Amino acid sequence: MTRHFLDITDVSSAELTTIINYASRDATSLGRPLDGKGVALIFEKPSNRTRHSSEMAVVQLGGHPVYTRGEEIGFDARESVEDIGRILAGYHAIVAVRVFSHSTLERLVAVSDVPVVNLLSDRSHPLQACADVLTMQQHVGPVSTLRVAWLGDYNNVARSLGEAVCMLGGSIVFGCPEGFAPSSNELSRLGALGGSARHDVDPTVAVAGADVVHTDTWVSMGQEDDADERKSVFIPYGVTEDLMSRASHGAKFMHCMPAHRGEEVSTEVFDGSRSLVIEQGHNRMHAARAVFAFVTSGGK
Repeated sequence: MTRHFLDITDVSSAELTTIINYASRDATSLGRPLDGKGVALIFEKPSNRTRHSSEMAVVQLGGHPVYTRGEEIGFDARESVEDIGRILAGYHAIVAVRVFSHSTLERLVAVSDVPVVNLLSDRSHPLQACADVLTMQQHVGPVSTLRVAWLGDYNNVARSLGEAVCMLGGSIVFGCPEGFAPSSNELSRLGALGGSARHDVDPTVAVAGADVVHTDTWVSMGQEDDADERKSVFIPYGVTEDLMSRASHGAKFMHCMPAHRGEEVSTEVFDGSRSLVIEQGHNRMHAARAVFAFVTSGGK
């Protein structure tokens, strides 16, 4: 059976644990499941960490990464998504795509005989969530024992993180302004995955007692026209030393990057001793390698 990976919830809790275990292992222990095979890496959106981490993950598994910019592919401009998907499936063992619209991934899945992996979409960022879980387990503790706080916009990164934390039995609090928060139905959906999820509009309450505080940029690619309005709304949610002091003693800070010091996080916090951002970024490669190995094996 072809295993695709568009959302964290495309795998079970046990399978997510397997992926994280894969990510924690030395690359050589996973063998070379992509030996002599290609992996298409298509980027509608540019990226530093995602490109480098995914290319190296393919190499470590013995494969050949083929990086292609979005304009070279031309989804629904040069060719239909479906035609592109069918052709690439004949060349590659995996088609991994960083897209603006999640529906592009769903259309690729509908026609692809090889695994499709989400490198980022407007709905979710599952490889980032895998890297985040790995980082928390390495430096803080088992996710099932943690209280995680997210500050800012309930975006694609927050959604995948919430899914991963809840599937592993942890607790997450979203500190988001009104209009940028998860709905009550969304919180119920997350909680039903096995953990606890709630929202608090007050950032000081959201971080109270947290073991890990996460955030992301306030303005993502495609939101530049609303930058000034978004920044004014999110000012109280910037992670400062004062806000971190309200978390648990020794709480860690995480950010998926790129970061804007002085906006969503202060320089003191981002570059301080409690920051795990560099370890988190490095773990993107281990997470990608784990997911590629998982889908290549058919989810075994």
